[in-house]
Amino acid sequence: MGRVAILADAVADQIAAGEIVERPASVVKELVENALDAGASSIEIELEAGGKTSIAVSDDGTGMDRDDAVLAIDRHATSKIRVASDLIGVATFGFRGEALPAMASIAKFELETATTPQNGDGSEATRLVVDGGRLKDVQTTARQRGTTVRVKRLFFNAPARRKFLRTSATETRQVVTAVSLLALTRLDVSFKLTNDGRVLTDAPRVSALSDRIEALFGRSLAEGLIPVEHHAGAVSVRGFIQRPADAKPTGRKAFLFVNGRPFRDPFLVRAAEGGYRATIHPGTRPTMLLSLGVPGDAVDVNVHPSKLEVRFRDRRFVEATVEEAVRDALGDMNAAAVVGPSGPMAVSAWGADVAGNASLFGDEQQVPTSEPGHAFSPDGEYLQVFSTYIVMQTPDGLAIVDQHSAHERVLYEQTMAQLDGNGAPSQRLLLPFTVDLEPRELEAVEQNRDFLNTIGFEVDEFGGRSVVLHAVPNPHPRFDARRCFEEVVADFARGRFGGWANQLERFAAMYACRAAIKAGQVLEQREVATLLRRLFACQLPPHDVHGRPTIVQLPREELERRFGRS
Repeated sequence: MGRVAILADAVADQIAAGEIVERPASVVKELVENALDAGASSIEIELEAGGKTSIAVSDDGTGMDRDDAVLAIDRHATSKIRVASDLIGVATFGFRGEALPAMASIAKFELETATTPQNGDGSEATRLVVDGGRLKDVQTTARQRGTTVRVKRLFFNAPARRKFLRTSATETRQVVTAVSLLALTRLDVSFKLTNDGRVLTDAPRVSALSDRIEALFGRSLAEGLIPVEHHAGAVSVRGFIQRPADAKPTGRKAFLFVNGRPFRDPFLVRAAEGGYRATIHPGTRPTMLLSLGVPGDAVDVNVHPSKLEVRFRDRRFVEATVEEAVRDALGDMNAAAVVGPSGPMAVSAWGADVAGNASLFGDEQQVPTSEPGHAFSPDGEYLQVFSTYIVMQTPDGLAIVDQHSAHERVLYEQTMAQLDGNGAPSQRLLLPFTVDLEPRELEAVEQNRDFLNTIGFEVDEFGGRSVVLHAVPNPHPRFDARRCFEEVVADFARGRFGGWANQLERFAAMYACRAAIKAGQVLEQREVATLLRRLFACQLPPHDVHGRPTIVQLPREELERRFGRS
């Protein structure tokens, strides 16, 4: 008896603070969300020492009167919900009523707020001072409409937690990320962030998301993004993703939003990365900013104290929709690399057919079976330069195609269809030839014999370190079957492409790279036309399987700028 007791309010507040306030960025996130919910059109955040010394968030929202201000620092005080059913589809950022009392319990806390319209002399306002969870003072002051919250000496009364704070630079970076996320949700609000008097973020109100992205992350990143617009059932996916050619292994940004609310979900990020299959090298991490729209009763936002996680009613469908949205965006010609600062050209407006003979690339039945999403002008002329690149005019400029990368994309999608189906026709050799291999290459042949047979290599042991090839693929007349076989086997033996999750995709990528026509091979006009027709019948024509572009666009505006005509 006597061992169970009700926690004191101060202790309960500190426990709540441990769930909500992890670091200065947590404080900034909660305060900025409150400002947005209050209808602010301008928000300023001022930090000292990355927020470890002081955080101040000021807005021009509706503010509070004295009674509401005093009540707001009590736990579970909220203006957002009244009954449990209000939690379904809640549209505001904040609704739990825990953030302000949690902050006040582990810091020196001040709140100034006024509800009356702005005037030149200032209006009557309320100022609260709280020290470690105890209300010390309630004053009348003067300020314009809105609210300012100052949080000083975070965790001053919880030294065990304060020691876990990182350096000022690290905490500052976390705050910048938190502010950037929220700034992406509300283009109609201006955001300004300073640390020790230095401006870190200055994002004025804009009408286009691309302009906000440029303000937050710079023009270089903004120009490397392509739009996403996709609908499936009641789920929509909008936003921007990075062109595969611009993606890097490090430094990526992965921002997710649902119904205007930022959240974290590594599985959805992984689903989005799945849309990049066979367009980037394993280990590359593309930037993505994706906003999901779902019915309010299909997502639960009340599963995390800091509202950083959500739960979807049909997670598998949402993940599949996100992957499909990314895949569709990458298949559009907007995803092709662009020279200069101009936006992507409307290559999808090209015509639908090209006359020509498919002599170089074999039977037309081997063209990928997907519906052509992009085509090119039937009247166009194609210039091969350096025996490597194909240059053509488009309605909005020039397009330059890498012949090896283009053929690699064609062969990859063709091979994947063959591996998923009944295999590819092969050419039997009148005079089979032998190939000498190293022991680990012989082992690779044995382990991957089924794949090799499916694409047309009929291989038997010959004795010792040799194998004999009785049949080979026939992707084009200049195909060097022996060299391709040796290179594919060497790739397997040395573990190349080992990061590919899908073994079929890995094999198809290896084979396509080795079997494709090479740079330096001269092509006839009809061969060029056939290659282009087959490329634009692919699902993802702008990219090869290594993350390099197959097509580089040179907009007419950029040409005119270079020649001084703009």
